[in-house]
Amino acid sequence: MSYSTAALVGPVTLDDVRGAQKMLSGVARVTAMEGSRHLSQLVGSPVHLKCENLQRTGSFKLRGAYVRIAGLLPEQRAAGVVAASAGNHAQGVALASSLLGVRSTVFMPKGAPLPKISATRDYGAEVRLHGQVVDETLAAAQEYAERTGAVFIHPFDHPDVIAGQGTVGLEILEQCPEVRTVVVGIGGGGLVAGIAVAVKALRPDVRIVGVQAEGAAAYPPSLAAGRPVAVDHPVTMADGIKVGRPGDVPFGIVGELVDEVRTVSEDELSTALLLCLERAKLVVEPAGASPVAALLSDPGSFEGPVAAVLSGGNVDPVLMQGVLRHGMAAQGRYLAVRLRLTDRPGALATLLGVLSVVDANVLDVSHVRTDPRLGLTEAEVELHLETKGPEHCAEVGRALREAGYPVIG
Repeated sequence: MSYSTAALVGPVTLDDVRGAQKMLSGVARVTAMEGSRHLSQLVGSPVHLKCENLQRTGSFKLRGAYVRIAGLLPEQRAAGVVAASAGNHAQGVALASSLLGVRSTVFMPKGAPLPKISATRDYGAEVRLHGQVVDETLAAAQEYAERTGAVFIHPFDHPDVIAGQGTVGLEILEQCPEVRTVVVGIGGGGLVAGIAVAVKALRPDVRIVGVQAEGAAAYPPSLAAGRPVAVDHPVTMADGIKVGRPGDVPFGIVGELVDEVRTVSEDELSTALLLCLERAKLVVEPAGASPVAALLSDPGSFEGPVAAVLSGGNVDPVLMQGVLRHGMAAQGRYLAVRLRLTDRPGALATLLGVLSVVDANVLDVSHVRTDPRLGLTEAEVELHLETKGPEHCAEVGRALREAGYPVIG
């Protein structure tokens, strides 16, 4: 289907996005578009990374939050604003409010990463922790708005927010005029909807691909049903796109303008995050790495040049540590094995000698002698090893078996 500017007469138009771009001048950064040689080789055409992880507050969310709050009437500003977020929208609202001199209260899930909570407070917001997922936190924030008169700033379900996020699309077209495919992570849908409005109005031939985490993929069933459908108990490490139900406003835009929505696994997300860190030297949170995960999962299906939007870089260091281990394991670079050996002096040293010969780096050793499952002269050892890939993992396994060690896990 072809879309002209005049045809885009829904809740958000190209003029709205252009107006938002003017409003954000001097507030939001025009973030870099970095080429990726590794991804370009995989896809077979140029791949560019739109680095919203380097935006102020560490994500694209400042764009929509600022446009929404800047558009409030004086009496609305005087009443203050309230928001709900796992972290990125929270920081965007907090900074936008501070820049505009508006009091802000932000509700965050109890499991929100500590760095995001701390940063939100540092930007000037009062933080209240409530609920386990964003949808519960949203309900609490909306109740607070009704009770106090504060204006609720929705993270994705408002035309002004979508227009603000759409400025990312304008920048992509300015920085990469020859782009053929734009890949964007999807939570509630505000970012992909805004980008789609801007891009399809100016370049209807460009393909827009949305990406969701498998455990929080509300858009595929919603698009199939023709209405927003909630996913019970969304589960994913990508807290930035861990949203159980599409927003009503972005859903209509996504259904009209977004060409395809794909899903990616947790393994693919962690592998993508690791690639961004190692190859692109970019710190990206799992939600921000979702477009890269989609490229890695099926590189031949994307027409280039491709622009992949790295939506945020606010990752909890504890989560980063776990995700990196997970990514290394998914790439065959981290191996955990359990085996039994005779409990006698020097037995562990002999085992480590076998691993040394095959150049496996031992990261951790757990030595158990008192488990009732063990024989009188047996000990169980669990080893965490750094390896060089799937072939090396197989080589380590063969060396252990040939040396007479029964691997049990």
